[in-house]
Amino acid sequence: METSLIILKPDAVQRGLMGRIITRFEDKGLQIVGARMMKISPELAAQHYKDHVGKGFYEGLVRFMTSSPVLVLAVRGVGAIAMCRKMMGATFGSKAEPGTIRGDFGVSNSFNLIHGSDSPEAAERELALFFGTGEVQDWKRASEPWVYDLSGGKAE
Repeated sequence: METSLIILKPDAVQRGLMGRIITRFEDKGLQIVGARMMKISPELAAQHYKDHVGKGFYEGLVRFMTSSPVLVLAVRGVGAIAMCRKMMGATFGSKAEPGTIRGDFGVSNSFNLIHGSDSPEAAERELALFFGTGEVQDWKRASEPWVYDLSGGKAE
């Protein structure tokens, strides 16, 4: 099982898309194991986007991410990181395929609705930035055997 950080960005929150986006993850069979609505501080945004310092879009990105509340999620499942990224779609809404979150809800190339961890290492770092000890839950869903084939003793 992997856990990915997902951030529903200010545009998703302001447009009232939170429930529709969460539903997509749950409908896919992914488990929400952490949720936190917050306003990201400039300091936290700087830590989160430290790899983009000096790039032309960095200041605008930090300004955007700190402009309004966001919904931060911890999403768990087998292959959750790659699955979430595929569900999100291409970075630019204008290029995202229909059926993806960005393809169905976005057209902007700068307001792109959602962030998702891009690797297990990034997920570990990002989850630690946004969730404290004990805030990401470990719980068994009754539906787990119906999401994954557990006949071999573990989730496929």
